[in-house]
Amino acid sequence: MNDTRAPAQAGLGEAWPIVLGAEVTGDFEAASRREWLETNGLGGWAGSTICGAHSRRYHGMLVAALDPPVGRTVLLSRLEETVEIHGVRHELACNRFPGVVHPRGHEYLERFERGLFPIFTYHIDELLVRRTVAAIHGQNTVVIRYDVEATAAALPGSAFLLEVRPFVAGRDYHHLTRANESIRQEAVLDGRVLRLPSYEEVPEVRLHLPAAAAFKPAPEWYYDFEYDREFYRGLDGREDLFTHGVVELAVRAGDQLTLVATIEDGAVDGDALLATEQLRRQELLADVPDNRLARHLHLAADQFLVRRGTDLRTIIAGYHWFTDWGRDTMIALPGIALATGRHDEARCILQVFANAVSQGMLPNRFPDGGGADYNTVDATLWFFVAVHAYLAKTGDEEFVGVLMPVLDEILKAHERGTRHGIKVDADGLLAAGEVGEQLTWMDAKVGDWVVTPRRGKPVEIQALWYNALRIYGALAQTLPAATATADVDAKAKRALTSFGEKYWNQEQTCLFDVVDVDGSLKPMRLFHATLTDLEPGSEICYRVEVDGEIVPVTTSVDSRIYELA
Repeated sequence: MNDTRAPAQAGLGEAWPIVLGAEVTGDFEAASRREWLETNGLGGWAGSTICGAHSRRYHGMLVAALDPPVGRTVLLSRLEETVEIHGVRHELACNRFPGVVHPRGHEYLERFERGLFPIFTYHIDELLVRRTVAAIHGQNTVVIRYDVEATAAALPGSAFLLEVRPFVAGRDYHHLTRANESIRQEAVLDGRVLRLPSYEEVPEVRLHLPAAAAFKPAPEWYYDFEYDREFYRGLDGREDLFTHGVVELAVRAGDQLTLVATIEDGAVDGDALLATEQLRRQELLADVPDNRLARHLHLAADQFLVRRGTDLRTIIAGYHWFTDWGRDTMIALPGIALATGRHDEARCILQVFANAVSQGMLPNRFPDGGGADYNTVDATLWFFVAVHAYLAKTGDEEFVGVLMPVLDEILKAHERGTRHGIKVDADGLLAAGEVGEQLTWMDAKVGDWVVTPRRGKPVEIQALWYNALRIYGALAQTLPAATATADVDAKAKRALTSFGEKYWNQEQTCLFDVVDVDGSLKPMRLFHATLTDLEPGSEICYRVEVDGEIVPVTTSVDSRIYELA
């Protein structure tokens, strides 16, 4: 690479990376509570805590998405480095085992920084070792680069030994592994590629090594790695990992060594991959204000945009265990794709979900096992919000015109009635719910117990339904569907009138959360104020708690400003 500075700073100035010094990195408890994440645009990742001690079953150096964005598999759990200087071994790894932290590599870690990539700087006697980790976009591939630098005390040309021990897991990312006889114990060094198998029908990890690397087989299980965040979640948090042996690298001050962990076929140039990925991320920031927060937000947004299938796009609802959810995707699309200027990807995402509409409903989620789940009442209505935001940002009437028949069928299906009791009632409001199903964003379910069923007419669903009608009515004026839903404005007015008649709880001076079932109080009552596209001149009064006192809040529809009375 032409620019010899660390990739996180190259070409973008020196002030913007997040930097943590030894006061954090050298404190195991503090360092093990801070996590880093590198994603590959497929739904896979590399990630752990900054000290390297995994705290979750989802942590790993190569977590591949075998069927993007699902099929996530922890293939390469970790790489553990040891530096030998003048016969003294310094272990840079860090793990939590029952009752002990070993090794204690965090004591050598003097700096962590996150710019374009995460970079870890270890200070061992007269040597600095910087490790850069980069997940490569569009590939189940991770580049690990070591930059070796001598301090003033080092002898010129001093030689050192760097050992790298890979640990494989070869498991579904939700599961944990225990020592067993099924593990494939023989690694094969094929030229500069170390092939690390785990189990039958699980892709092997191909570890591409520098030319001078040697491999010493030493197959064995390491027992009882502890992942404390799993214990915190009330789950099993112990795992055994298998290592095939040790890679040995002779290094000198000034050397730069690059390893590549991948499941992809063909020759690999790790330095070229890193340079290309660095350029891709720099281009993402090309038009971003020279502002630290803005840069990190743009890079974070990039992590959630992933491929679905071979050529489609979607948005991951969250790392590490979520896939793409309809509700989350539609809510996040304006910020993740539109505000960042990634309009083509926004269009593709909208098309993916439009293609998946069934019985007038967007999927709630696409689960790991394939197919789609449709247990949601609000994801479909958020689709209208996302389409409206897309048109406002891009002016792409041609594409929105393609979506109009889908929007039309959604409204008609809701009027006819669709899954899970979702149907427009005689009062113009949208009812939803059946025993055993959780349909709103409060979707916690334990076994067969739906924690917050909210059957009836939840308040925020009415805001979304009214909003959908008004958005469709506005779009239909210039982009009519072939068989457009009739009298949509009248239906919107009917819903608004019924809302005003039914949702005010005079006794407790607030809105009901759900009508026609219960009168519970929850914060969703403010959705109506923030979402609804009310007619100019309308006014609705709410009461909210401010500094411990209940005060009225008036929504001024003309100015769209909420005024405290």
